[in-house]
Amino acid sequence: MRVDLSRRLVPDELWELLAPLMPKFVSRPQGGGTAPVEERAVFAAVVYVLTSGCAWRHLPESFGVSPATAHRRFSVWTEAGLWRRLHRAVLDELGARGDLDWSSAIVDAASVRAKRGSLTGPNPVDRGKKGSKLHVLSEAQGLPLAVAVSEANMHDSQAFKPLILGIPAVRSRRGPRRRRPGKIRADKSYYSTEHLRWLRSRNLIPRIARPGIESGERLGRHRWKIERSISWLFGYRRLAVRYERKGSHFLAFLGLAAALTCYKRLAKLTT
Repeated sequence: MRVDLSRRLVPDELWELLAPLMPKFVSRPQGGGTAPVEERAVFAAVVYVLTSGCAWRHLPESFGVSPATAHRRFSVWTEAGLWRRLHRAVLDELGARGDLDWSSAIVDAASVRAKRGSLTGPNPVDRGKKGSKLHVLSEAQGLPLAVAVSEANMHDSQAFKPLILGIPAVRSRRGPRRRRPGKIRADKSYYSTEHLRWLRSRNLIPRIARPGIESGERLGRHRWKIERSISWLFGYRRLAVRYERKGSHFLAFLGLAAALTCYKRLAKLTT
């Protein structure tokens, strides 16, 4: 059961992308410390926690990894930036196949309940209860390119520039790496003359609804793609309600979910 579950959560093709990115285990010269463990089993355990939403202490014994070891290694990998590098590696594979649509990028956000921790704040659309906000930028077909986490009371527009600047330089089928979409689509909450000026200065065509003039529904044939992308991310149950005390850990789960979402598209293309 352990082998079957680990292989299902972490297919060989995904592990081939991930393994070279793993921080190397270094034993202490004086001895002691944390003993090396099977990294693939630990990563499968992390994916299980993300997918099922279970607490670390409820991690099934079938993984052969203790909850404390899995949580500790997750923290180490988070500090090492593993999830961001995995996401970029998957995007590189998609880009090399020409399967990223750079005609436009779409920006949106969604709030979640938060039990505690940093990067939380009163949610104005949830009676002031504590929450966090997920910010997502996708390519034209809804594959997430950049993600971020903030307090629930932070205005969506404040994440606009960081998301665009956070688009990684991705391999192309031919030519240099690419990180600039043709257009930026967003609803009216992102509208400002400063944003329009900033986008044009970077040769990006703004497609942002104007408050009081255009309805956000005009973005309907594009907006559903980013809404679907956020729905894909919320399909990972650990993101549905935030339990992480550290905001960096919640962002790590979001980054891993974005990488796995993109990998599912890659897996469909290779089968």
